Amino acid sequence: MKKALQIIVKGKVQGVFFRASTKAVADQLGVKGIVKNLPNGDVFLEAELDPVFEQDFLEWCKTGPDEAEVTAIEVKETALKNFVNFVILKR
Repeated sequence: MKKALQIIVKGKVQGVFFRASTKAVADQLGVKGIVKNLPNGDVFLEAELDPVFEQDFLEWCKTGPDEAEVTAIEVKETALKNFVNFVILKR
């Protein structure tokens, strides 16, 4: 049974390839969903994943790519939307 999460990543997470790197990790783990920049400088994700990979994916979100400086993440469980892949959205 898949699990659906909304994740907000805070810190220096824009302009550091956070979205592209997250897509690469999501594709490796079989995560479906979206990632986008928010106007306030945060990054927003919706992720549908096998619970087996939840901890790995959340750990990735807590660190991000090398240039990122994640200060916090907010995670909440949501309803499944049945995404078919993982995409980067423009705002």
